[in-house]
Amino acid sequence: MTMLATRRDAYAAVLTLVVVSTLLSMVAYTGPLGNAVTLTAVLDAGAAGRTWILASISVGLAVTLLAAGVIADRIGRRKVFELGAAFFVVANLLCAAAPSAGVFIAARIVAGVGATGMIATGLGLVASTPGSHKHQARTSTAWSASMGAGIAVGPVLAGLFDELDGWRWFYALLALGGAATWAGTRTLAPTTDAPKTPHPFDGVGFVLLTATLGAAVSAIVEVRNGLTGSTLALFVTAVVLAAAFGASQRFGPRQLIPLTVLAHRPFIAATIAGLGTGLGVIAVMAFAPSYLAGDLGLSTLQAGLLMTLWSGTSAVAALVLARHAARMTGTTQLILGLIGVALGMALLVAPESALGHTRFVVGLLVAGVASGLLNGGLARQAVASVPAAFAATGTAATNTARYIGAAIGVSAASITAATAGPDTGWTRIAVTGAALSLAAAAMVLTLERGTAPASREA
Repeated sequence: MTMLATRRDAYAAVLTLVVVSTLLSMVAYTGPLGNAVTLTAVLDAGAAGRTWILASISVGLAVTLLAAGVIADRIGRRKVFELGAAFFVVANLLCAAAPSAGVFIAARIVAGVGATGMIATGLGLVASTPGSHKHQARTSTAWSASMGAGIAVGPVLAGLFDELDGWRWFYALLALGGAATWAGTRTLAPTTDAPKTPHPFDGVGFVLLTATLGAAVSAIVEVRNGLTGSTLALFVTAVVLAAAFGASQRFGPRQLIPLTVLAHRPFIAATIAGLGTGLGVIAVMAFAPSYLAGDLGLSTLQAGLLMTLWSGTSAVAALVLARHAARMTGTTQLILGLIGVALGMALLVAPESALGHTRFVVGLLVAGVASGLLNGGLARQAVASVPAAFAATGTAATNTARYIGAAIGVSAASITAATAGPDTGWTRIAVTGAALSLAAAAMVLTLERGTAPASREA
């Protein structure tokens, strides 16, 4: 009994820490959506600066997630998690004290790197805790609920501080939460670092992949300000680096991630679902506050509160649907979630009447319920689709796809809105997001049908 109680206590402690870190990361990720106008004015950022204020933490996340996961599976997930928490604290303190847009943007990129360390390793830490295999549904449910809650809280909390003329306190509060997370990491048992992969480290591939993602994501962000020479140079650099990375993995003596993992259909399906989530529902909902505030006349706080109908519902749905989700396969959960968010986004076409506004609200609620199911499936398959020794890599790959998809989707949405006009642009954004989600669902379904029953996640 004592041994069982100890295992339950260890699992609960690690899960709580991971849930808190995910919540903090998502609050930090979405916070500027609630006061981007204020930040742009106070920091004298300009149009290009505002783009980077909104995208900077995404750059830090997208560029370093996969690298962090690969490293964590080799040197220990606890070490990377702890280092990520430390980076998160320092970065948010810098944000709170930033005297200029350049310092603020640099600090937000570092905050993304810190969040990376926690997100890439969190589910892996839980998975390596003794007895955690008996609580897989609970783990994915708690993780997805914390993600939805963080996305809901971020813009509203930032908006509230903005109303009180104290936007810097938002980042001081994030730093305080990060410090508490770092302190909690110090109490984790060493067993949370096991198992580690014996796969040899590919230093060349690591550098090439990180550089590729850095150039690609920077180009995606920059294109929102126009197709300039520097943007084209970044795209060309990304293509060249990607080709070099592919050659190193095909012909080099080592691979960053074993080809047996990359070729595993459930892993591919989870990664495609992550990409579809970013391109679809995350990109659409990330752009929605700009549409609500800029074109429908809502305040940033009102827009943030309205968007909680999606993100808050997502957190609640993850908890309510947990028992039902556990009865289906992980890929079925992904497929239903992607179809559901597509339906929700299809209802978000530009409201032109009272009925239109009602439809908009219904769309947010439908997308929220489906997002709760989808996030749970992503958390579940990120770990289940790879060998235990690659749990951090699997989590990182799924989330990398998610954030790169979001970066592409938000950039495309910004360009669409600028060229097509308010209502027409928003309608195209919502419909495109729905179509991309359905395409991802179709691809996951195709991969599911080609997977041997014995290898499917139960």
